[in-house]
Amino acid sequence: MPESPGPQEPTLDEQIAAYQREFRDLDPQVEKVVSALGRLNRRMNVAYGRQVAELGISNTEWEVLKTLVLAGAPYRMGPGELAKRLGLTPAAMTHRIDRMAGEGLVTRDRDENNRVRVIVEVTDDGRAKWLEAMRMASNFEEDLLQDLTDRDRGALGEMLTTLLRRVEDAQPDAGGRLTDLD
Repeated sequence: MPESPGPQEPTLDEQIAAYQREFRDLDPQVEKVVSALGRLNRRMNVAYGRQVAELGISNTEWEVLKTLVLAGAPYRMGPGELAKRLGLTPAAMTHRIDRMAGEGLVTRDRDENNRVRVIVEVTDDGRAKWLEAMRMASNFEEDLLQDLTDRDRGALGEMLTTLLRRVEDAQPDAGGRLTDLD
């Protein structure tokens, strides 16, 4: 028997009206943009999570694979650097690597040049799952943006990049998880 949906989330307009009722100085245009971005981000994360689950991996495993692939061939990195890039503690990263090594997504070996240092590398299976996740995400993203012209897509990309730069300039340490928010 399927679960019945929980309470409906208010529409953006209903949410903004409620905010304005309680906080009269609110700029409704700003709030609509920010609220829409937040909702879009949440819904996209759910969609991506469902896609990678079909491949037998989690969002967190996907993030590790993505970070290693973005490092470039041979898709390897030390666990400390991985933890830093993902905003994780070393202990959390070790746990994640242990699980992924057990699933055959990554290997963990000693650095041949420095036997104290450990190197994490994507396996062929890990890279294949990453590529399939990228194909699935690409299809989802094309569908998401289907109603926008190429010009609209370019303009939206530039506007969002401007907002991202503003946040990055104001919060330069906000790339990963913040220890004060954990």
